[in-house]
Amino acid sequence: MISNNDILRRMRYIFDFNDTQMIAIFASAEETVSRAKVSDWLKKEDDEAFQKISDRNLAVFLNGFINEKRGKREGPQPEPEERLNNNLVLRKLRIALNLKDDGMLEIFKLANIKIGKHELSAFFRNPKQSQYRECKDQYLRNFIQGMQIKYRKDG
Repeated sequence: MISNNDILRRMRYIFDFNDTQMIAIFASAEETVSRAKVSDWLKKEDDEAFQKISDRNLAVFLNGFINEKRGKREGPQPEPEERLNNNLVLRKLRIALNLKDDGMLEIFKLANIKIGKHELSAFFRNPKQSQYRECKDQYLRNFIQGMQIKYRKDG
């Protein structure tokens, strides 16, 4: 299973964020976090100082990432979700990186995942719709792997 901490660590690695930038991303979504807190979230699970990052805090980070990449929108900031799932994480990454279907399919392809437009759009549908599809861990993990290939300076 891909954990919130894995997602946070991989985002930091892909975009080469330092501690100050990580703190600024949280601040961009109107959340104050300490360097120590960020450091504990980024530690490996076997480190005694490791702390799990909550869904809400990861949502704050992803909202801040959207603000950093796309600019802050006018008015009140979106409320971070208390519960995240892979579909929401994928949606937030899509928004932050300003990706259309073709861009997302290209990133999946970089990770050697073949996925069709209909399958991709099913991840972004309302869960109450019959065409909705849960984004399984392997899809999110491979999408993030594709992001690393596309956005990381050294691939």
